[in-house]
Amino acid sequence: MQGTPSRSASTAGSGDDSGAAKRYYRIGEVSRITGVKAHVLRYWESEFRWMAPAKSRSQQRLYRKRDIEVILLLKRLLHEERFTIAGARKRLRELGVAKALEAPQLDLGLEIDHLARYRRIREELEAIKALL
Repeated sequence: MQGTPSRSASTAGSGDDSGAAKRYYRIGEVSRITGVKAHVLRYWESEFRWMAPAKSRSQQRLYRKRDIEVILLLKRLLHEERFTIAGARKRLRELGVAKALEAPQLDLGLEIDHLARYRRIREELEAIKALL
């Protein structure tokens, strides 16, 4: 049928990994994409309440692309930069991630990197100013 949009183009239920952009991803897909196990994602939800993804009628978690970006950032903070949960929570708050998730059309990947970079530059400039 020509007038009926394909359900698989905008939902997570397609099971198709062809690389086409999807609107929602299930927890198993997010786990594979991010390298974070599903039980860890569920735990992070309890620690970072604003991170809770939408749920389908059948109560399956439905993550968006920006949710995945935040998960990757959180993974970096916890695993690579060795932040504690409390430290990561504070850092994400400094970056404005919780507020950014509430904004409808925000691309977090670039926003987070730029904010962190600008903050570091400002700190360095203030240190130089203090020396003068």
